[in-house]
Amino acid sequence: MHRTSADISGQYARSGSDDNQPDNHTASARRGRYRECTVRQWDNPPRQGRNEFYHSPGARSPQNLLSRSVNLAQDFNSLIKKETINTLMNKSNRFGPEYDGRYHGHYASSIKKYTLAAKRPLNRIEQSQLMRLLQNFSATRSWNWRSLTTTFHSFTSAGVFTPHNPMDERVTRTQAALLSTLLDAIIFNCNQKTAARNIDPQGIANLLWAMAKQVDNGHERTPGLKEAVAALLPQVNAQKADFKPQEIANLLWAIAKLVDNGQEQTPEFNVAVASLLPLVNAQKDQFIPQHIANLLWAMAKLVDNGLQQTPGLKGAVAVLLPLVSAQKDQFIPQHIANL
Repeated sequence: MHRTSADISGQYARSGSDDNQPDNHTASARRGRYRECTVRQWDNPPRQGRNEFYHSPGARSPQNLLSRSVNLAQDFNSLIKKETINTLMNKSNRFGPEYDGRYHGHYASSIKKYTLAAKRPLNRIEQSQLMRLLQNFSATRSWNWRSLTTTFHSFTSAGVFTPHNPMDERVTRTQAALLSTLLDAIIFNCNQKTAARNIDPQGIANLLWAMAKQVDNGHERTPGLKEAVAALLPQVNAQKADFKPQEIANLLWAIAKLVDNGQEQTPEFNVAVASLLPLVNAQKDQFIPQHIANLLWAMAKLVDNGLQQTPGLKGAVAVLLPLVSAQKDQFIPQHIANL
């Protein structure tokens, strides 16, 4: 199988009927409690509750956006105005060391929202134009967990870090610098006392998925990436009781992708895998076809990398196989190929 054929972020290739992609775009658009927002509304950002942070900033689905004849070119142009980054810098400077990154997170969500409406990630020209703006876009250690996770996950989902051919050296440098500041802040955040971090299960799943995507995109040598993965892995075991089915599937997919691309199998890595596998049996009745396909792909990759003796692996496979037969009429071609 091609190394990216089991990519669970296939939302741009389909109509958007799949509500269970890793960032759950369509479903989150339905459930989200954000106001409709654009880059011009940052002065009054929506209040962020625990369950709101990872939702799409718009309350309408991509299909509804398109039905309103959104002018995508105009939308993108509004995102790459110089005044946009100046606004972010002014907000950051105003709050100084106390700035928590929320406005940068809102901006990253706006980029993701644009790609949702376009039903595709950023193309090479758009990415290059955006990178001119993002040369001064950097995370700091004062950013909170929600801002870091939203920014990293949104940019990854939107294709901000995706390699194109050919790649301009300036774009490559900006990608590396932006990734480096985000990773440093994530590592710092993970190493703080629990009360100060507000780390949540969905954030852990989203970050590990995004980091797996960075490795899959050829960014495995980015300084801080392996350290950030190592900092996140203990959180999997710490919060295992709170993971939902989609998060379990995304986490095992991400971990399998990381190990398949050379991630060191540390004790923390093995503990994270062993913590997730019993959850497959516990929540087996809640997995949809995409989860089943991604989970079995992940387990095959784990076996392929020498983890066949991991406690719970054979049991998890045995639990999933009957679900393949039970839901056989619902698998799309990508799921069938991954299975």
